[in-house]
Amino acid sequence: MIETLLIIEDENLLGSELSRHYRAHGWEVVLADTLAEAKTLLLKKRIEPLLILSDMNLPDGNALDFMEAMKKQVNYAEWLFLTGYGSVPDSVRALRLGAYDFLEKPCDLERLDLVVTSAARSASIQRRVIDQTKQSHRRYSPEAYVGSSQQAQGIRQLLARLTQVPFSALIIGGESGTGKGLAAHILHYGGPRAQQPMIEVNCAALPRELLESELFGHEPGAFTGAAGRHRGLLEQADGGTLFMDEIGEMPLDLQAKLLKAIEDHKVRRLGGEKEISVDVQIVAASNRDLEKMAQDGSFRTDLYHRLSVFKVILPPLREAVEDLDELVPLFVAEYNAKAGRRVKDVPDDVWNKLKAHYWPGNVRELRNVIERCVLFSDGATFPGQWLQLPGQHSQTDASEQGRINTQAEADDRGIYLPLDGSMALDDMDRFIIKTALERADNNLTAAARALGATRETLRYRVRKYNLKTVD
Repeated sequence: MIETLLIIEDENLLGSELSRHYRAHGWEVVLADTLAEAKTLLLKKRIEPLLILSDMNLPDGNALDFMEAMKKQVNYAEWLFLTGYGSVPDSVRALRLGAYDFLEKPCDLERLDLVVTSAARSASIQRRVIDQTKQSHRRYSPEAYVGSSQQAQGIRQLLARLTQVPFSALIIGGESGTGKGLAAHILHYGGPRAQQPMIEVNCAALPRELLESELFGHEPGAFTGAAGRHRGLLEQADGGTLFMDEIGEMPLDLQAKLLKAIEDHKVRRLGGEKEISVDVQIVAASNRDLEKMAQDGSFRTDLYHRLSVFKVILPPLREAVEDLDELVPLFVAEYNAKAGRRVKDVPDDVWNKLKAHYWPGNVRELRNVIERCVLFSDGATFPGQWLQLPGQHSQTDASEQGRINTQAEADDRGIYLPLDGSMALDDMDRFIIKTALERADNNLTAAARALGATRETLRYRVRKYNLKTVD
């Protein structure tokens, strides 16, 4: 791809020589001898130079003033300045404004070539980052939280408002699979930090020692195996957002260290002697009730209050079944595109089964079900035999499976869970205990008897999952 180089130079001989030289090197060169002409080229003719090479002092003004006025009005470009009257204040101002380099005339052509090549590479990388950010912004607008229910509309409105305010911390709650990661991406890419990094960490996926090193970084020799320096996630997210999923699983001593980092806007690497300033927006998520955890001492109260500047609680799919009307066609279209299928008709009996299901795995479970059905489809009709929803009769084609697989309907003697990866083991455990309690009218003794467990064992899990009992 041929890139554009804008040269702003009032010395005709130098301008012509630079134009000829860089055209020979594969650039599309546009030459202007005044700032007014350059402004016309940028704003009216809409040229998009990757690099702008400009004299510092031109007949109609100072190029630094021109750069400051134009930077926000044109697509990203690196600026290089040439001047025969170099001064320290000018060079300092040029770099402060974001100029790539400031060179004095006469400048050796070989040196200028090196600087131009380096600046072009930098501009290309920056444009790629900006384009990716714009794509993410479009993908993660508040409208990406799909649903026609009153709950979904309320969440969309709340997310839209939150993207307009510079919040420092926020908690996203809701059951596993309700879309907490999607909400976090919407908040980052729709907000003022969209062009800065978004760093993600799952606090339940890392052991305590590794989590501390990942969050705060370490210096060489800080512990066995620490061969080099490591910038922690808080440093990497500087200027942007740190999304901390499953924060309720973080050890209490690390919670104290995290609170100090949030309050002081500083971190100290493991084994380090100095503190490093960071400016990070924290989005914390958990499928557990952090407020109750704070009350019973399993989560730090001061950290909870620092994080809960705002709270976004996502509803489970079973409480917003009407959202299936939008989610199902959306997922069908997605997997049609990925797998080259052409499913478009969803029979009424399929809709009835989908809307009758409890969806313990929420939207994640729904996505997995739709993916399986679309991948196994043979035509335009949604293959309901591949739903395989727990508690519902499901019959598959004997020629494909070699047998008929019928699942018994759920009754008071059984609990059926998806084994397709849509529910984590802890979520299954919580769902079993919650269901047993509901069937026993929240009587702990009766639920323990039904599960074949002791009251002490069940009481421990009830506290762990913040469930209610009557004894």
